Amino acid sequence: MRPDPEHQIDPNAVPAWRLRDGLSSLTWFAVPAVTGLAWYNDALPLWPVLLTTALCLINTIVMIVIVPEVRWRRWRYEINEHEIYLKYGILIVRRVLIPAGRIQNVDTAQGPVYRHFGLSSVTITTAATTHEIPALDDETADRVRNTISVLAREADQDV
Repeated sequence: MRPDPEHQIDPNAVPAWRLRDGLSSLTWFAVPAVTGLAWYNDALPLWPVLLTTALCLINTIVMIVIVPEVRWRRWRYEINEHEIYLKYGILIVRRVLIPAGRIQNVDTAQGPVYRHFGLSSVTITTAATTHEIPALDDETADRVRNTISVLAREADQDV
C-alpha cells in the first residue's frame, strides 16, 4: 500500500466544520421540541422527551467536538505529475487516485462559513465523478487549482 499523501488541509477546517455541523445539529432539536410539546399536552409520557433530548445532545457533542478533529487528521492530499492522490474518511477510509489525463475541470468554491475562516474548497471533475479537497486556505486553494489545471492540460497534450 502507498504511503499517505504528504499534504494536510488547513487547521482552520476544524472550527469551520464545528460551526457548520453545530448549525446543522440545531435542526435535530426539532424532535425533542415536538416530543416536549406532546408531553406538555399530556399526549406522551416524560421518558420520550428525555430520551430524544439526550440523544440529540450526544449527537451534537460528537458532531461538534470529536468528528471535525478526526476528519481533519485523516484528510490528506498529494499532487504529482501523473495523478492526484486523496485520502479521507473516519470509519471508512478512502484512498482515491485521479489520473491527470481524466481531469476535465477544476474550480474553487467558498461558502459563507469557509469565507469567514478564509478557506476554499477545490473541486476536481472527471467524466465519471467529482472529487473535492475541502478547507484549504485561499492562497493554497488557488495554487492547487492552478497546478491541477496545468497538470491536466499537459496530460491532455501528451495523448
